[in-house]
Amino acid sequence: MNVFGNILKISIFGESHGDLVGITLDGCPAGIKINMEEFNTDLARRKSGKIGTTPRKELDRPEFVSGIYQERTTGAPLTILFRNQNTHSKDYKDFLQQPRPGHADFTAYNKFGGFNDHRGSGHFSGRLTLGLVATGVIAKKVIFPVFVNAELIEAGGMKDIDQAIQYALRKNDTIGGLIKCKVENVPVGLGEPFFNSVESLISHIIFSIPAIKGIEFGSGFQASEMLGSEHNDPIINKEGKTETNHAGGINGGITNGNDIIFRVAVKPPSSTPKKQKSLNLETDQIEDLEVKGRHDACIALRMPVIVEAVTAFVLADLMLQEQKVPRVFE
Repeated sequence: MNVFGNILKISIFGESHGDLVGITLDGCPAGIKINMEEFNTDLARRKSGKIGTTPRKELDRPEFVSGIYQERTTGAPLTILFRNQNTHSKDYKDFLQQPRPGHADFTAYNKFGGFNDHRGSGHFSGRLTLGLVATGVIAKKVIFPVFVNAELIEAGGMKDIDQAIQYALRKNDTIGGLIKCKVENVPVGLGEPFFNSVESLISHIIFSIPAIKGIEFGSGFQASEMLGSEHNDPIINKEGKTETNHAGGINGGITNGNDIIFRVAVKPPSSTPKKQKSLNLETDQIEDLEVKGRHDACIALRMPVIVEAVTAFVLADLMLQEQKVPRVFE
């Protein structure tokens, strides 16, 4: 339920307003240099602070409690913790009886019989993606020289991101976004069809990120409108390079040597400041709901580094299966 991977496995734990959140990474190769600056760089990309993000600010300082010795991974399970310190749990008290539309409040309450920690959205919070980003820092070292880069290319349907954020703030509402991810220097042959195809694994872990609503590889849904002769990518050398890349770097669930390219749709945050209506579970009446507290107007602003991290994790796991990972790490 909270574990993902084959050789390389990640276990995620914690709640948004609990004592901490974190991850355990099992199957991590020994000897990887742990550089705190690299962690700080990626964690800073996920942090709030920009216009359109939550006012909640945390230190987001990783604590390595196992699997590290003399600044190198040991090969034992690696556990990283992040303490929660800046919490306003009272902002969430009303969501027990009146769940937010579009959020996991209602489904979590029903699935776990009301015993779930609802504060700050609990285990369903984007706060847990801290551990994913930390995992990505290590995974990026494992897959080098494969390089993963993701960027926000649209917000609220606009290519001008700043303009989109200002529009959302004027409307007192929230917006989503579109993220493009590109993976370069990918070797041929990664992927384990049927059920562990590259698209299957990346899609699986991408949809584990809160607020993700869609993913497409290469030409994606546009492929349904193309002729086969248009969509096919002519192979131009023995390394598998193609003239076009409508396949997004994957054929038959296996990497073909071209860049992996995919796009991810992020929904608007459900915690919008605009007044909504929702069922009150105690009164059994539809009532007005105003979401108070600290929330993102556009969570997609903080998503690219998370998309990079989980993509790197999947590729690291696949490369370990293919024994395409070096024994000595810098």
